[in-house]
Amino acid sequence: MAGKILDSAVELVKAPLVHKGKVRELYDLGENFLIVVTDRISAFDYILKPGVPDKGYVLNALSKYWFEITSGYMKNHIVHTDVELLQDIIPDAAARELLKERIIVAKKAERISIECVIRGYITGNGWRQYEKTGEINGRKLPEGLRKNQRLQDPIFTPAAKNDVGHDEDISIEQMVELVGEELTYALQERSIMLYTLAHSICERKGIILADTKFEFGFYAGELIIIDEIFTPDSSRYWSEDKYALDIEIDSMDKEPVRTYLASSGWDKNSEPDELPASVVEETANRYKEILHRLVDSEN
Repeated sequence: MAGKILDSAVELVKAPLVHKGKVRELYDLGENFLIVVTDRISAFDYILKPGVPDKGYVLNALSKYWFEITSGYMKNHIVHTDVELLQDIIPDAAARELLKERIIVAKKAERISIECVIRGYITGNGWRQYEKTGEINGRKLPEGLRKNQRLQDPIFTPAAKNDVGHDEDISIEQMVELVGEELTYALQERSIMLYTLAHSICERKGIILADTKFEFGFYAGELIIIDEIFTPDSSRYWSEDKYALDIEIDSMDKEPVRTYLASSGWDKNSEPDELPASVVEETANRYKEILHRLVDSEN
């Protein structure tokens, strides 16, 4: 990891930009897509400044790690991750060095517009729903559950993806109306299977995978995993030694940013001030810690 901040690859990649998300940029390579994972960081629908050094490297490394582990259970969109094979569209050697370990060349899958959320523990938005209604996404849960409690079995709580604005929590029944019964239950089954596998691996390393979300698509008529998988941006990781009921558990992601913003007096309706260097450093360390504990510990 170089420690530099990659805010965007638009000036480095000689290919059409298809989509610029909060963190990822998608470029059209003809047969495939190029995904570049930047160091941008967002909160409350705002992209914050500055970026977090090496965040993109960590996210990409974790996705590659988990895509490799899960490839024996389900195919994914990866074609390759070697920037040196892209000299025609990234001709500058210094640019390739900057983008090294931050790219995925991916199959052009037909995205299914459903975010497949799996919750193994009742926390976050799931807990807030349960407190009010005793349900999550219209699904009735047992009475008397406590915040952060592990559920008897992981539950599938989908959301309809919106390219503008927030994704919308939906019930299983609503999902069936959107994509059909067969696909709904195929996505539910595979999402729970993938979560259960990853939770078991994390557990052996002193980490709790509380919840996660997947995106799927069709490629050549086959259902595959796309986008990212089990990153701190798509999953809630807790260190086992910090786990407790009825509290806000400090998660292994951009929690320092959320904590700072919540206490800064920011109104969440205007461009926020730049993040202090100490918050950026602490956040960078969180991302590097999860990578070290999951991946580097195996080497």
